[in-house]
Amino acid sequence: MNKGPGVQRMFDAIAGRYDLMNRTMTLGQDQRWRRFVVARAGDPGRGWVLDLATGTGDIAALLRRSYPEASVIGADFSRNMLAEARRRFSDQAIHWQVCDANRLPFADRVFEAVTFGYLLRNVDDSLAVMEEVHRVLKPGGRVVCLDTTPPADNLLLPLLRLYFRYGIPLLGRLIARDASAYSYLTGSTMDFHDAETLAGIFRQAGFSNVGYRKFMLGTIGIHWGIRP
Repeated sequence: MNKGPGVQRMFDAIAGRYDLMNRTMTLGQDQRWRRFVVARAGDPGRGWVLDLATGTGDIAALLRRSYPEASVIGADFSRNMLAEARRRFSDQAIHWQVCDANRLPFADRVFEAVTFGYLLRNVDDSLAVMEEVHRVLKPGGRVVCLDTTPPADNLLLPLLRLYFRYGIPLLGRLIARDASAYSYLTGSTMDFHDAETLAGIFRQAGFSNVGYRKFMLGTIGIHWGIRP
C-alpha cells in the first residue's frame, strides 16, 4: 500500500483549517508539545535544522525564534500546507521546501537537528524514513519526533476509543469540514506503533540515546535520539 498520494490530497484539502482543528482537538496542548520538541532538538548554533512534515510551520517558526542564529528549513510534501506556512510566517527567515521524506533532497551529514510532527504515522515504512533522517544528520545530530501513539489498555481506554471513534471525526466535520480526514487520524493512530516499538525503530535506524515521553493520557509520544 502506498499511503503517499492519498495522505497528500488529504492534507492539501484541510490546510486552511488545520491549525484551528489541532488547537480544538488537543485543547491547546499541541503548542506545549511543540515547545518540548524544540527544546529537545537543542541549540544548533549557526548550523542547519530541518523540520520535516512542517505542515503550517509551527515547529519551524519556533525553531527560528528559539535559535535565531540557526538556518531553518521547513519541508512538506503538501503544497497547500506550505502555502499556509509561508502566509503565517512571511516575516521569518525560514526556507520552505516541497519534498518527500522517503527521498530527502539533501546531502549526507548536513543537519545539526531534524524535527518532525505527525510524519511517521503517515508513511508506509517508518524505518526507511528514519534511515533517511539518520543519513542527513551530522554525527552528534539530534532527531526529535512528535506523533500520536495508541493508548494503553487501562481504565481510560474505552473513553479514549469513544473520543477517537466519534469525537474527533465530529470535530473534523464541524471545524475542518472533512470528517473523513479525521476518521483516518483515528484509524492511523490505533494502528500505529506503540511508543516502545517506535523507540526500537529509532535504534534499528542507527540512533543512540533513544528516549521518549508520553502526553495527553498516553495518546501522544515524543521520541528523540542522537546520531553517533
